[in-house]
Amino acid sequence: MPSPTTSAPDRGRAADGDPPGSCDLVVVGAGIVGLAVAREALTRRPGLRVVVLEREDAVAAHQTGHNSGVAHSGLYYRPGSLKARLAVQGVESLLAFCAEHGVAHERCGKVVVATRSEEVPRLDELERRGRANGVPGLQRLDPAGIRRHEPHVRGVDGLWSPGTGIVDFAGASRALAADVRARGGALHLGREVLGAARSGDGVHVRHRPRGATGAPDVLRARRAIVCAGAWADALAPRGAAPADGDVRVVPFRGAYRVLRPEAASLVRGLVYPVPDPDLPFLGVHLTRGTDGEVHAGPTALLVGARDAYRLTRVRRRDLGATVRWPGTWRMARTWWRTAGGEVHRTVSRRAMAAELARMVPDLRAADLLPGPAGVRAQALRRDGGLVDDFVLDGDDRTLHVRNAPSPAATASLALAAEIVDRAEASFGLEPTQRWGATGGRAALERRGGGAAAPGLSRARAAPGRARWRTGP
Repeated sequence: MPSPTTSAPDRGRAADGDPPGSCDLVVVGAGIVGLAVAREALTRRPGLRVVVLEREDAVAAHQTGHNSGVAHSGLYYRPGSLKARLAVQGVESLLAFCAEHGVAHERCGKVVVATRSEEVPRLDELERRGRANGVPGLQRLDPAGIRRHEPHVRGVDGLWSPGTGIVDFAGASRALAADVRARGGALHLGREVLGAARSGDGVHVRHRPRGATGAPDVLRARRAIVCAGAWADALAPRGAAPADGDVRVVPFRGAYRVLRPEAASLVRGLVYPVPDPDLPFLGVHLTRGTDGEVHAGPTALLVGARDAYRLTRVRRRDLGATVRWPGTWRMARTWWRTAGGEVHRTVSRRAMAAELARMVPDLRAADLLPGPAGVRAQALRRDGGLVDDFVLDGDDRTLHVRNAPSPAATASLALAAEIVDRAEASFGLEPTQRWGATGGRAALERRGGGAAAPGLSRARAAPGRARWRTGP
């Protein structure tokens, strides 16, 4: 779940001048995934005219900038999934990038604690997944071993993951944005994207300054990659492929408490409970950030806005989309008891303290101070199932990142490489000297009409608009 970063989002210049009228590739979204995609494309294709459009006046303004700061090792994820493969690859790439660019980070390790004997089989499964995913250095811990790593933590069994780290993700995003600009890319902040549609041999992206009214500007791009996070389903097409209408994004707010300074010494690094394998959330945990502050949480509460950093924020469009989606009500019928617990921990400091005291008995309610919150953009199927992997969907001109919650920030560089691999296989990313000079329909036909990358499934679509999809 999201939580506060140790660094504020980038409040840099609003744009690199006015957006151009055309480009080779437009990337929608300047969170860490979108910025990593732009950087990856420019690294592979020097001279490619890349434009990044972002609605906010800052990079990393939403999920990236309200992230826990934990760089996950790949422990939790289903073997064979995109999350598993890309988290294991991505954490190494991310930490190396941070070291190269002077971004605050530390490989501090994590203890996962079973506090009751009935949790041990789930811990066994967690260890099995981690080893299947190739997570390095996993070590099972008895109660004495837990205390060696975390002297104030108590449990009947534990798992040590030394490869887990902490990162200033907002700082990493600023470094990525600087790298994109240094490689010739353009970053335009404060530009709200209203939609993207096929036109001629390319994609027309309608955008305008955030808060403006009237006719939008049009950016004519040869190709587009949409990394819109919580707004992914609003910009993705519906109905072009059989599964497209089966997923919507719903917002889950993750509220954190902060340990008062006198209690921060109770936690050395990262302390997590054994998670429920049926949910994509990791439970209430304790994390020490790169600034030394310890956060406790998060909750996971369905809310009425995709940017509900304040619990009282409700946006009519977001709330309407959530309540109209049949999957919302089916999910509620399945998880109503769990939801009740989340509400209790959200409003009651004592309830959260009691949950944490199972792992850290010396922790008291008075040790928990108010803290900030983040919002997780979670894809939800029509049947009420929570999508638990990255989902990429595209055709021969546009690629949509439909679901990229945690560990997307950890996996961002590896995920960007995966996205650009698939973009190149599906529609190519050759640079052009000017719009229409090369790379039009004839070039697309020479590349085989946008064939899907190996392992991608084709879905029915209109002639000339064949689609591919990965994920559930």
